[in-house]
Formats: sequence, structure tokens, C-alpha cells
Amino acid sequence: MFRLFRPLLFTKPFVRSYSSETKRFSTVEALEYVNNTKKLSIPGFDANKPAVFRSAFSDFPAEKKWFTSSNDHPGYLQELNLAYLEKHGNAIVPLEVTRPSVHNTQNETFDRIEAPFSLLLAHMGAMDDQGVRLYLAQHSLEDLPAELNKDLPTPLTFLTCLKARGDIYASSLWMGRPPTRTPLHRDPNPNLFVQLAGKKKVRMMTPEVGRGVFERVRQQIRGAAGDANMRGTEMMQGREMEGLETAVWDENEGGDGGMPLGGLGRAQMLL
Repeated sequence: MFRLFRPLLFTKPFVRSYSSETKRFSTVEALEYVNNTKKLSIPGFDANKPAVFRSAFSDFPAEKKWFTSSNDHPGYLQELNLAYLEKHGNAIVPLEVTRPSVHNTQNETFDRIEAPFSLLLAHMGAMDDQGVRLYLAQHSLEDLPAELNKDLPTPLTFLTCLKARGDIYASSLWMGRPPTRTPLHRDPNPNLFVQLAGKKKVRMMTPEVGRGVFERVRQQIRGAAGDANMRGTEMMQGREMEGLETAVWDENEGGDGGMPLGGLGRAQMLL
């Protein structure tokens, strides 16, 4: 689940420059969330740095209602509680559809459709590879069925501990069968990401570095006259998707290739 916030307190970008032994990435600090008899505190929190809060949202109803312990899939600690979720299978949701190519990832096709929630649940619950990837991306919590929406409450107490003042301008659900991929993108506001199940690895860049990486990849593919706006489905398929994946995730990128080196942080989240 990805929740976005418009803070009034924070005056600097939520991410800032980092360095590491490889001069590319450092691991984000994990902070403890203390909630003993209502004595709330998050010691060590700096609003200008990314942070990981382990088990801070374990009391979310969705964590108990949406998932069950997995006995059939040793590689996964949890699996979907289909008996509960399928009650809302008729709800229409936006899905991203990726059809992989066996021979070349540049030949993948990417589409966005609207379909019943049951289609995604059937895909995620299938035992075999479906030959296609479905992903529910950035679906507003307000558009969920009322019962599911209640399972994902806004963590107001937690936000109070962060002294995060201002309006919540969007709250979204992201849901899919692993592996899933979110391309390089930009958000001008701080984000609170809540991982309900599984694992997610995130790499963060300062705005200047992120823009430089994006422009360099697009110019390599489209030439100097290429459009440098961060938008479009081209980031989800073909050469541009491959170029961005390499620039962000390849540990060898950054030297001779001319990619910016500094200002990157990473977090592997299991919340």
C-alpha cells in the first residue's frame, strides 16, 4: 500500500544525498516505533531522511483479514485469503497488463485496462505461471468497497508521532503477484509506504540525480531531441524500460557510462 502526504512541516526533499563503499548506495536506517501505554515516540527520526519503521503497522486489519499463513508455498510466509477478498470480486479496478516475450524483453507489451477485482485475485491465486502479469497500481482507497477500505485505516497516531502536519492528498493500494516492478518516477511530496505482505526493495534518489538519470537514459535512446518529460507507458516496456532498470539497479552503472553517482539511498522493506 502506498500512501502519499502533503506535509506543511517538511521544507526539504524527503530524500537526501548518501554515499557508500560503492559510492552509489547506502542502506536506509531502521527506526523503532515505540507505542507502550500510549507513550508514543519515534526516537532518531529526521524528516529530511528516508527511514524504515519495522512492524509499525502490524495492527492494520488488512494484515489479519487479507492474508493467511502459507503451507503450500514454502517460499512465501503469507498467501491471500481468497475466501474473504472474493466477496468483493465484482468491484471494478484498474489493472496494468504486461505480456512478456520469451525471446526479448523489448518485445513485451504493456496495457492498462479496467476489470473486475476477481480477475486479479484469480491471477494471484493461480498455482501455475499465467504467461501474463497483472498489477493493481495506485488504486485510490476511496474507490475500494467500504469493507476493504476500513481494513486500511489512515495511521493518524503514527503520523502525529512524525509531527507531519498537512493534508493527505492521496491514499492508494498497490497489489500484484511477485515479481512486480515500479519504474523510476518522481513525487514532490513525502510518502509513507506500508508493506502488508512480502518484500519490496526500493532505491531513492535526490531530485537532481533522478532527473539526470532519466534524461541520460532517454537521450541515449531517443537522441538529444528526445522528450525529457517523466511520463508515458514507454517507461514500462521496451528499450526505455530496460535502460532505466539498468541505470537504477545495475551495480556497475555510474562510472564509464556517465550516470550520476551520488545522492542515492536504498531500503529493503519487510514491514
